[in-house]
Order: sequence, then C-alpha cells, then structure tokens
Amino acid sequence: MAFGAITLFFGLVLDRLIGDPRSAFHPVVLIGKFIGLWGRTNYYHKGFERFAGIFGWLLTVGIAILPCLLILRYAPWYITVPFSVIILSFCIGWRSLEEHVRSVETALTLGEEEGRKAVQYMVSRDTQTLTLEQIRSGAYESAAENLVDSIIAPIFWFVVFELLFGMGLIGAVLFRSANTMDAMLGYKDERIRIGWFPARMDDILAFVPARVAGVILLVIFLLKGRIKQASYVLKHDRKKRPGFNGGIPMSLIAGGCGVMFDKPGVYQIGFPEQTLEEGGKSIITTLRWCTVICALLGILLIILI
Repeated sequence: MAFGAITLFFGLVLDRLIGDPRSAFHPVVLIGKFIGLWGRTNYYHKGFERFAGIFGWLLTVGIAILPCLLILRYAPWYITVPFSVIILSFCIGWRSLEEHVRSVETALTLGEEEGRKAVQYMVSRDTQTLTLEQIRSGAYESAAENLVDSIIAPIFWFVVFELLFGMGLIGAVLFRSANTMDAMLGYKDERIRIGWFPARMDDILAFVPARVAGVILLVIFLLKGRIKQASYVLKHDRKKRPGFNGGIPMSLIAGGCGVMFDKPGVYQIGFPEQTLEEGGKSIITTLRWCTVICALLGILLIILI
C-alpha cells in the first residue's frame, strides 16, 4: 500500500513537471490509434456496430492493462514503482488541461480569429461565429468539465484498485482507455451505434468521481464564502449540459467563481457576475485546489486503510 501512496504522489508531481509529452509513442496516442483501427463506422454492417463497440471496448481495455498487469505482478519493485509513476502521469491531464486554456488566452492576444483556431482543439462546436466571451467559455468550460475526466476520475480509480487489489495503476489505465474511446466514438452522429457502449461505460465509470469532485468543490466554495451561489447554479443549471456527470463540476465552478459558460444554442450555465477574462484565474485556482485535495484524500486512504 505504501508503494501506492508513493506512486500517486510522484505521478501527480511528474505530470505537473513535464505535462503530457507529445509523441507518437505516448501510450494514450497508441490506444487512440488502436481504437481508430476498429472504430470505423463504415467497417461493419449497421446491425453489427453495437456489438463491435462492445467487443472493441473490451479488447482495447484488455490490451491496455495487460502489460501493466504483467509488470506489476512479476517485475521487482525498483521497476514497478518508476513504471507506475510514469504511466500514471500519462493517465492524468492536470498540467495539459491548464496549458490548453493558456494557449487560448495567448491566442486571443493575437486576435479573435487566432482564439477561434486555438479553442477548436478543445471543443467540437463550430467556432467561426463565437464572440470573444464565447471563445473563452469554450476553453474554461472544457477545463471545468474535464476536471473529472482528466484528473479526479483517474485518481479515484487508482485509489479504488489500490485498496482492493494493490494495483492502482490498473484502475487509472482502465479509466483512461475507456475515456479515450468515449472521446473518439461517443457522439450522436454516424458513430452513435459503435460508440454507444463506450459512451455508456464512460458515464458509469465517471459517475462517482463526478460526485466526489462535486463534494470537494462545495467544500472549497464554502471556505471561499461562495457556497450559496455554487449550490444555486448546481441545482438549476447542472442538467442543462447533456449527460450525467459533466454538468456537476461545470455548474459548481460557474456559480462558485461567478462566471457564465455559454454554448450558443445549447446552454448557458451560471450568471456573469464577472467576465471569464476576470474570473479565469479563479477557475484555474479552483481546479488546482480540487486536484490537491482529492490527491491528499486518496493518499491518506491508501496509507490508513
């Protein structure tokens, strides 16, 4: 169990130091390439696509966790510990989440058109008609939503698998694989049948982590004297964002930080007490505190139980 606490601590530190290296051999990139091999909508008969999605999900998760399982099971500790730290850092996107937001802010200093190009890497919406505030909204709401997918959920499943099996890395890799499949296939377009199972599994795996993040955010805003505003927006706006999970961190952060997330024609979450340019720093600070608190709780649980 002590190795699990060490892995979680240094995995977060490593992610904070180096972020997400861009490489064709990055494990998540390799997983994405494998998903691209089987996740083709024109590759199967339409009646077979749902089954292909289920089989492909199981196969992808199995291929991702098998080498981790073998190394954790048979390699000596001086290999398993650094291996686990490195792979866990690949499963967590703390620094990269902030870097994506920063890239949009930097692009906006060059003009709205550059900002639209930059935010296109973070959202799937048409960015051509977005206003300045809506460009920032795309960046910051993506960061708020991905607090769960990129940070809290990998930590959560690491802790769960560490406590149950002594193999926390398997939980983090399983979630990262499942979330990558949802990101690539979980859309209501021609991918709707093949992506149905990956999307449902991502919802299931993120269900508890989203609510863990919600509780931590409520504590943060209680300490900041903003729990009333955060709770109000959570109650009234969380269901405006489709899905079971993403609306929780988005509504809490919008209410607690006094900003509004605006996806034209789809939703407006929160009230614009200040602009996103003014409130952006508060959003990033909140994400950091939520990450640190979640990690500390996870480390304490691993050590004490």
